[in-house]
Amino acid sequence: DSAEASPSVVFENIDRCSPYCLQMLLENISGLTLDADFTLELIPAINVAVATFRKSIDAKEFVKKCSQHKRIREFKMTARLLELTQTIKAENLPDSVSTDYLTVYFESARNGGGPVSDVKLLPEENSAIITFCDHKGNT
Repeated sequence: DSAEASPSVVFENIDRCSPYCLQMLLENISGLTLDADFTLELIPAINVAVATFRKSIDAKEFVKKCSQHKRIREFKMTARLLELTQTIKAENLPDSVSTDYLTVYFESARNGGGPVSDVKLLPEENSAIITFCDHKGNT
C-alpha cells in the first residue's frame, strides 16, 4: 500500500448512468461539489470515468461508500482507486515536437511535472510515452 493515497477514483461500467447523473451521485456520496472540489473526466471509449479530488478526502473510505451505495450497485458500476504510475501517454502532439521539448515541458513544476527519465515519440500516432523518475511527477 502506497503511503500516498491517490486523489483519483476510477468508475467502471458507466454506460448505464448519464454524465450528469454520475456527477450528482458523486456529489451526494462525497458531500463535495464538481469543479470546486473535484473534477470528472469521462472516457467513453473504455466505459470509465475518473474523479480527481482537489479537496483532501479519505479516498479509500469514499471507494468503500461507493461500493455500498444502492444507486451505484443498481447501475452495476464499480469504483477503485486509480493506481499510481510513472508513465503517461501524451496525445495529439504536433508533428514537429521533439523529445527535448517534451522533457522540458513535463519537468516543469508549473505544469505539474517532475524529473523525466525517458521520452519515446510515437510519430505515427502523434503521441509520446513519458516516463517519470517517480510517480509524483505525473499529475
